[in-house]
Amino acid sequence: MGQAKRMVGKVTHYFTKIGVAVIELEDELRIGDEISIEGATTRLRQKVTSMEIEHKKVDVAKAGESVGLKVVERVRVGDIVYKLEG
Repeated sequence: MGQAKRMVGKVTHYFTKIGVAVIELEDELRIGDEISIEGATTRLRQKVTSMEIEHKKVDVAKAGESVGLKVVERVRVGDIVYKLEG
């Protein structure tokens, strides 16, 4: 059986040159969380290693905030971000 996952946000922008996704959060996200980003052509799993809000590094981001998140592969606007649990 796979890991449980909970939706935490949605990709609203992707900066190709720097490999950063902007994610509008609907739930809390922390450095160290294991996430999955999924869409029509996206299947990505990684640990959150770097997050920024307004160009300032943060360890925790809350629902309603938009965060810049370093990602290991290309993601697309509209992709859903899940936090993996368990």
